[in-house]
Amino acid sequence: MESPIYPDVSKGLADRRRELAPEIYAAFRAFGQRVFADGALPSKTKELIAVAVAHVTQCPYCIRGHTRLAVQKGATDQEIMEAIWVASEMRAGGAYAHSLLAIDAMNHAHSVADG
Repeated sequence: MESPIYPDVSKGLADRRRELAPEIYAAFRAFGQRVFADGALPSKTKELIAVAVAHVTQCPYCIRGHTRLAVQKGATDQEIMEAIWVASEMRAGGAYAHSLLAIDAMNHAHSVADG
């Protein structure tokens, strides 16, 4: 049987990550706690943003973790799904917008070929 691409999160793996660079680990954790604290945006909104971004970056750990945190912060299933739809549109929108680069490259290639 193949081993999974993404291992299950375990205490052993998490402890090892912390042990390999404890100061950086502590700074990263403190940064994350500050970023997700209530501020100009409430923490629930920040978690919904994180759910959307996690889908764009396609990080399964982030998808699971931030979805759980969004629920804990009071996000409804509908709000979470809507955030995912926003991410989907933005990701597809990026391909749509960047198609202009391909069209421009085709135009240049044809003008050089017709030269």
